[in-house]
Amino acid sequence: MELKPALEAILMVVVEPTTTAQLAEVLERPRRVVERALRELAAEYTEQGRGFELRFVAGGWRYYSRAVCSPAVDRFVLDGQHARLTQAALETLAVIAYRQPVSRSRVSAVRGVNCDGVMRTLVQRGLVEETGSEPETGAILYRTTQTFLERMGLRGLDELPELAPFLPEADDVEADSQEGSAIAEAVATSR
Repeated sequence: MELKPALEAILMVVVEPTTTAQLAEVLERPRRVVERALRELAAEYTEQGRGFELRFVAGGWRYYSRAVCSPAVDRFVLDGQHARLTQAALETLAVIAYRQPVSRSRVSAVRGVNCDGVMRTLVQRGLVEETGSEPETGAILYRTTQTFLERMGLRGLDELPELAPFLPEADDVEADSQEGSAIAEAVATSR
């Protein structure tokens, strides 16, 4: 079995990004050989101008629609429905991304408004998940998911942009009720 076609066949059916190690193990090939083949495939797709691309995101490899094709994909998938996140959801998601693990009450305090409904929406969409509880209060803590990393095109949270340029005064970050907006702006620029 040739390596590249085998990789393509596997990657066609994965739901989440798959690590090079997993692919190497399944295909019984050295990791460095698989890594090189994956990078070659990604370059070939780009060179050929395909409507899809092979990307390394969230710790693994997966096919994605090419950004220039997003209008067509959006029309097909959404079928006239608008499924984008609201500004409130983006702000809430950004606070969680930068402060995780964080409680719902802390997110509400940072944003200056109750965020219960928005939190439920983010959990339902798979962008946020529960990750234990706060020892002092017993409040549920939340963090972002692999789906969040995938949708943002990030390999890890360390790729989030620095907040400093988006905040009025770094010393007042904890007390600033506009922190959520600043964080959302930082996340938006990372896309």
